[in-house]
Amino acid sequence: MSVNSHNQEAAKTREQVKNERKVNEEKPRARRIRIRLIPIWLRIIIVAVLIVISAIAGAAVGYGVMGDGDAKDIFKKSTWTHIIDLVEKE
Repeated sequence: MSVNSHNQEAAKTREQVKNERKVNEEKPRARRIRIRLIPIWLRIIIVAVLIVISAIAGAAVGYGVMGDGDAKDIFKKSTWTHIIDLVEKE
């Protein structure tokens, strides 16, 4: 008997595997109720706060380190009006 024919005898069809699973899973399972540690509304707020913090940190690094400016200047309105004027320049 060759190895290939032995593998074919041992191989099962999908229907056979499904039937075996059904026989094994006939016991009714008790569903677990999942209690969330952090509610969804709080997750949304946390993600929004993290996005704002990362935007501020990115602006500080970009303006302060890469742009050779003072990182505290990103909180001034004059800095942003200057940046917008540079971007919208025709």
